[in-house]
Amino acid sequence: MIEGLKIKKVIAHHDDRGFFAEMVKFGEETFQEVKQTSYSETNPGIIKAFHIHDYWEVWCVIKGQAQVVLHDLRENSSTKSESQVINTGQDNMLVIAIPPNVAHGYKALGDSPMGIIYHASEPFDPAKKQIEHLPYDSPEINFDWTTTTNK
Repeated sequence: MIEGLKIKKVIAHHDDRGFFAEMVKFGEETFQEVKQTSYSETNPGIIKAFHIHDYWEVWCVIKGQAQVVLHDLRENSSTKSESQVINTGQDNMLVIAIPPNVAHGYKALGDSPMGIIYHASEPFDPAKKQIEHLPYDSPEINFDWTTTTNK
């Protein structure tokens, strides 16, 4: 597992009215300071990758399915240059706390849109140029998006 990455299985409590699930709670290792919460929907087959920034993001795919890909670019990390794949979604809901400076992205799987909630430990400010982008097919990461396993 990528150094510093935190993953928590979300437990859904179902009854005849629907379900309830706690996602992130103060005191849990997946909890990070929240300064912005966002929601995004992505159409099937679309890849959104890669982003790198110097703050935490905490993700939870709540609709559809996604292949999450992480790649450690940190110079002083014990997992430098390692990739990790996490398959998650409404049927396998996970909270994924992504450390600063770990490249991250995802591919929407299945036949319906994928929805993701994400919390950030810093608010997005386009004037600060705080996000670096690498293309989904970056040779530096060299990830084959046709696979669903770790490289």
